[in-house]
Amino acid sequence: MGTEKSQAFLDRLNSDDPVLHGGGYLFEMERRGYLQAGAYVPEVVLEFPEVVAQLHTEFARAGADIILAFTYYGHREKLRLIGKEDLLEPLNREAVRIAQRVRERFPDCFVAGNICNTNLYEPGNAAAEAEIRGIFTEQLGWAVDEGVDLIVCETLSFLGEAVIAAEVAREVGLPLVLGMAVHQSGKLRDFDGSIGEACKIVRDAGVDVVGANCHRGPATMLPVVEEIVSQVPPKHVCSFPVAYRTSEAMPTFGALQDPDMPCPEHLPGGISFPAGLDPFVCTRYEMGRFAKQAADLGVRYIGGCCGTGPHHLRSMAEALGRSPEASKYSPDMSKHYALGTNEALKAHNRDYRSSLAAASWS
Repeated sequence: MGTEKSQAFLDRLNSDDPVLHGGGYLFEMERRGYLQAGAYVPEVVLEFPEVVAQLHTEFARAGADIILAFTYYGHREKLRLIGKEDLLEPLNREAVRIAQRVRERFPDCFVAGNICNTNLYEPGNAAAEAEIRGIFTEQLGWAVDEGVDLIVCETLSFLGEAVIAAEVAREVGLPLVLGMAVHQSGKLRDFDGSIGEACKIVRDAGVDVVGANCHRGPATMLPVVEEIVSQVPPKHVCSFPVAYRTSEAMPTFGALQDPDMPCPEHLPGGISFPAGLDPFVCTRYEMGRFAKQAADLGVRYIGGCCGTGPHHLRSMAEALGRSPEASKYSPDMSKHYALGTNEALKAHNRDYRSSLAAASWS
């Protein structure tokens, strides 16, 4: 099975031009007021399809090569949680159709179907494994029916669940990109070996691209990527971190805490995740630096996960040497009324710059 675009995607991995992945739809839609934090079910696909199409467009304009059908957490278990299993097939099909319509404007992009962690996996639980296999099978069946070019599987923290995803994807015959979620421990939840060893197992199970996504920001994701490329050929490694400033002391965005956080009464247990992460958002330049660092390691599937916005993607594209459509509006401070250098600017405003910015600005 597969399409000409499926083969073109695989060929791209073997080139020197990385594939840029735009993700983080759940958090972006929640910020925009179209999705509820907590359940995180993407009902917006059916309720406001034009909003989903707009976000796809913004990411593609910013340089994303992947138009990712918004079916993350659009699986049976999540819809059961909110009592809306009847929306399951319409939501999955419409998500791909929206992505396909946007691709008409960006014909060089690839349309990806999307599956993710089910939150059902439990080591040794055969019934749960069967249910997970059914969830992946039905979602991928609809995605294939609607003509996707590849599959992206995200945020799996169990090696066992990743192997199930690999087996189901092999049956549909499309390229599979699979990202593992590395929590604070630095390991997967059911595997005592390193993340690199786990990725090698998944790669050997037939996954085209394997690596890490979510939970870790650029600073704490890069060492994970370095470990993975020691075990897996870099051109078959993916990495899309969250756009939050994690650190060695707080390696994942679930660990981020700010002792000076205003309105702490709104943070259960003092934990900033998920709705109090604003003070930790990465600058566009941090995400751009990560893209360049990952590319220098040989990684050929790079992007952003939770917290990523179009401005982050644009910076990543530019760090990879590209000038996407949105680069027309990249910052040019030479034209700022007070901080700029353009000779046409008023002298009295330029003389006032020390009152607006640090004295070292020039």
